[in-house]
Amino acid sequence: MSVAVGSSARPGQAQARSRQERREHRSDAWTRRAPLLPALIFTIILTQLPFVVTLVISFMNWNAYYPDERGFAGIDNFRRVFTDEAMRRSVWVTIVLTAVVVLVSLLLGMLVALLLDQKFRGRGVVRTMMIAPFLVVPVAAALIWKHALFNPEYGLFNGVITAVWKLFGSGNAPQPDWISNAPLISIELALIWQWTPFMMLILLAGLQSRPLDVIEAARIDGASSWQIFRYMTFPHLRQYLELGGLLGSIYVVQNFDAVFTITSGGLGTANLPYTIYQTFYNAQDYGRASAAGVVVVVGTILIATFALRTVSTLFREEGGR
Repeated sequence: MSVAVGSSARPGQAQARSRQERREHRSDAWTRRAPLLPALIFTIILTQLPFVVTLVISFMNWNAYYPDERGFAGIDNFRRVFTDEAMRRSVWVTIVLTAVVVLVSLLLGMLVALLLDQKFRGRGVVRTMMIAPFLVVPVAAALIWKHALFNPEYGLFNGVITAVWKLFGSGNAPQPDWISNAPLISIELALIWQWTPFMMLILLAGLQSRPLDVIEAARIDGASSWQIFRYMTFPHLRQYLELGGLLGSIYVVQNFDAVFTITSGGLGTANLPYTIYQTFYNAQDYGRASAAGVVVVVGTILIATFALRTVSTLFREEGGR
């Protein structure tokens, strides 16, 4: 009889002990997370609440010029975003601008990273100088390109043409108006100059994580530099290229500074963020501007999802080494 009582008491004690441990675990978890609660609430208020308000306004017919017609519009604003000619053109400009800037920046960033991966005197100084364009405020960078480089009267590009023309040519040197003749290319050049250092940093980190013993073994076996790059270095950099491309796309697709500063959206350079700005501040159409903003946010979230997957894959591979 005593054995039965003891055996029945032990499971009860184990269950009580288990419940006590769970309560202590929840208490410890709450103690660790409680200091983060104010920051979480602040982040939600600062980021998610404005987006919820924007989402609500995107389903409303709300134009400041016609205050009496305000009301629920359903999906009409989203339909107008995808059917309006100016919106479609701005979406196309956004795609072209993002693709050109990201791809050229990746290519130049990889070339610079390969150069800076070599050992030479002053490499640290050169790396610091190469990072500098990415640290410039975007509006300041756009102003530099617009006035110091592209200006047809006193810009650096036309000054170089004049100097070369005096040495080898005759007559007056051509003084092209770069922004008027190639407006979208002018914006792309400014953004490529600013984003190439970012791509270089990511790819340089990838180059420095290569297994050097395997590369040295390939050199001993007679592999050329091109073969090492093609079959070993480039496959190793693939995920770093994907990461740089995805992160660059997230930021370039939302670029407003360069378009606003260099061309003010004229000459067919208005991308989607600038068109949203015009719709909101000039046309005072809050509903349609909010709908376009929601479309941009959704597209950015889709790109960010792929970027996070790439980052997690890199972390898993680095942790498995």
